[in-house]
Amino acid sequence: MSAIFGPAGSSEDFLKKYKSSLDMPKYLSEIGLDAFEYQCGQGVRVSDTLGASLKTNALQHGITLSLHAPYFISLSSIEAEKRDKSIDYILQSAAAALKMGAKRIVIHSGSCAKITRQEALELAKDTLLRARQAAISQGFEEIHFCPETMGKINQLGNLEEVLTLCKLDDTFIPCIDFGHLNARTLGEVNSKEAFEHILDSIENRLGSDRLKVFHSHFSKIEYTQKGGELKHLTFEDNIFGPDYEPLMELIAKKNLSPTFICESAGTQSFDALAMKQSYLRYRKED
Repeated sequence: MSAIFGPAGSSEDFLKKYKSSLDMPKYLSEIGLDAFEYQCGQGVRVSDTLGASLKTNALQHGITLSLHAPYFISLSSIEAEKRDKSIDYILQSAAAALKMGAKRIVIHSGSCAKITRQEALELAKDTLLRARQAAISQGFEEIHFCPETMGKINQLGNLEEVLTLCKLDDTFIPCIDFGHLNARTLGEVNSKEAFEHILDSIENRLGSDRLKVFHSHFSKIEYTQKGGELKHLTFEDNIFGPDYEPLMELIAKKNLSPTFICESAGTQSFDALAMKQSYLRYRKED
């Protein structure tokens, strides 16, 4: 097995050439990528027909699919009704993933507004466990939940919090967003040593099996000193990090097989390809 790479959503280049998301697997195969994250950030709207067609096209072109659950999920909301709705959104996402043959859904954790981080984490743990139990009862047990590290300082979802959520169930896989972690630490996650610390933390908390196949988002992200994440950039940016090269070297040398989804602003396909080419160079050197 080896690492796989692809974009989140439709890049500018894709939109110049194609009109339908059903063409995405063909496009990605043509340019040399092997993964795609379908975006349901604004709500889950995947018909049976769309799901089945996307599944067929992805299999035909060798593209591994994942799905991003709605952004408005809040596992840690102080309002019980919002937490219950978040479970519904997760179940909708799992159903859509099953239709298209995706095995992973990426889930935002929520915020820490008006409560302590520990209180928010306890609420998130309860919500996520209830969502998992509901998913099993509805026949979605094969779908992996991927809690995501978040980019704003006041959001739940630093590295330790996400690993704690993933310890709740052996099927949970962390979505490590290196750009988010760099943004919320104001630039501290932008070196080989910082990347290695993250990989070691995953292995120490969750074991080598989940380290081997973790999920990841990667992009350069502008941040502010006060809030953290501000906006996604492209790999052309020379001011904000992180730099992908040291991470690709580590992934290759450690013989890991994660899924890397690039979330660059508009250039996500080509930037994902740059990451893959870097990774393959280090694999060859090894």
